[in-house]
Amino acid sequence: MSAKPFHLGWFTNFAVDEWTRPFTGGGGDPWDGGFYIDMAKAMERACFDYIMLEDTLMISEAYGGNTEMYLKHNIMGPKADPSPLAALIGANTSHLGVVATFSTMAYPPFMLARLCSTLDNICRGRFGWNIVTTGEDLAAQNFGMEKLPPRQLRYDMADEYVELVKQLWASWEPGAVVRDPATGTYADHTRIKPINFKGTYYSSRGPLNCAPSPQGRPAFVQAGGSPRGREFAAMTADSIIAPSMGVAGLKAYRDDVRARAEAGGRNPDDIKVLFVVAPILGETEAEAKAKAARIIEAPDYYEKTLALVAAITDIDFSTFDLDAPLPHLTTNGEQGSLDAFQQSGSGKTLRQLCADQLSRGLDGLVGTPDQVAERMGEVMAEVGGDGFLITRPFTTNISRQYINEICEGLVPALQRRGLARTRYTPGATLRQTLREF
Repeated sequence: MSAKPFHLGWFTNFAVDEWTRPFTGGGGDPWDGGFYIDMAKAMERACFDYIMLEDTLMISEAYGGNTEMYLKHNIMGPKADPSPLAALIGANTSHLGVVATFSTMAYPPFMLARLCSTLDNICRGRFGWNIVTTGEDLAAQNFGMEKLPPRQLRYDMADEYVELVKQLWASWEPGAVVRDPATGTYADHTRIKPINFKGTYYSSRGPLNCAPSPQGRPAFVQAGGSPRGREFAAMTADSIIAPSMGVAGLKAYRDDVRARAEAGGRNPDDIKVLFVVAPILGETEAEAKAKAARIIEAPDYYEKTLALVAAITDIDFSTFDLDAPLPHLTTNGEQGSLDAFQQSGSGKTLRQLCADQLSRGLDGLVGTPDQVAERMGEVMAEVGGDGFLITRPFTTNISRQYINEICEGLVPALQRRGLARTRYTPGATLRQTLREF
């Protein structure tokens, strides 16, 4: 293997698979989880680090003031709860990491700590928690709130939340589980103690009432885009989900996060920044470009794109002229995603910004597996690491065909160049897998 392989994950969700195009296999009804178990097995054969199950807690009305576009095009819904799917995938794989998204707004800390420990046991040390604070007021209203707190306060609350759940996971000391038949002792009560946590926003007596998990705590995954979000990610995450942009922007993002981590006393090498990309592959370059053209020339491409960006930013893009530049926008939602989309100062029209979303902001990823693998290697060499999160091309649904193109086409091309893992370390936890290189 090359001295500089990089990590691979996959960004997806428990949502509708492909049902509108040829070769769907009768898709659009994946709710028993079988489709995603098959996907995870294909990823494990390709030696991915982890599958990441994104989630949201509402059906958006941000685009046009109603749910029509979101339900017509299955954008942001329907989605199923990621925790049962994480358990299914963990039970049906042996090495692949499994990351599920849970919101600090929606889960009481004790409940989340218990759920994560349970899933890490089911996954035999391969579970990760994607930490989100939730960025949509409609989601807050589903949980009895009028609106979300400001972003800065949400991150302050998340700092305390993470500290609390870490103490709950540590409430069972090493060696607390005895399992001694001679004395009939399962657990030593002197090593399992309340934490009596009382913070500004949360409190919990503890201890946790489930057995400790193989990792002690799950791997932490986080997406930090705004300066405050990057600070939270730098001080918390084992792996960071980062939006793609030009190569200079990727390098600046990674350098910034690593500098923040080092300033906060962390080893920056313990954080793996994975950039979200959506390769489009063909047996020839012309075939790949034709696929890309079919996506972007579809009559519903622009409304789907704008509806999706509206949902994650809480900005109604139906009110803007497609052929004029956007004014600089801010949001209490996902500011990092908004910044990556709007490219302030570029002078691009909204139509051009939508077109850029097909490549997820990074050029050179439309071509044969060898061409795309070569480009990914060049980008990582310039950026410095740490890897990529594959996701579906914009406005499309995940399909078995796309999974096979990535796992049986692109990844082998990366492996031939020494750029991707060719085997797992037996028994490695997800955190250990992330830190192997």
